[in-house]
Amino acid sequence: MKQIQILGTGCAKCNQLADAVKAVIASEGIEANVQKVEDIEQIVSYGVMSTPGLVVDGVVVSTGKLPSNDELRVMLTMAPKSSGCCGGQGGSCCS
Repeated sequence: MKQIQILGTGCAKCNQLADAVKAVIASEGIEANVQKVEDIEQIVSYGVMSTPGLVVDGVVVSTGKLPSNDELRVMLTMAPKSSGCCGGQGGSCCS
């Protein structure tokens, strides 16, 4: 089961990201535990300085933007890697 954290203080984009993640999870049949993290100290502990942030299985895959549904689908269905943005794959999900 994937562990997903939505990092944000409750702004509109943070809420939109949460809704979009839930929609992709439902449409793709992904088993996931989704948690919203609104505590600023917890957010900063991930190294995120710009919200919304998205963490998948302990890896920050997006910060400071609302990814498209296609980008989210890739982020949420990729095999977990040990560390690094996008599971060490780099690319547009790191911005």
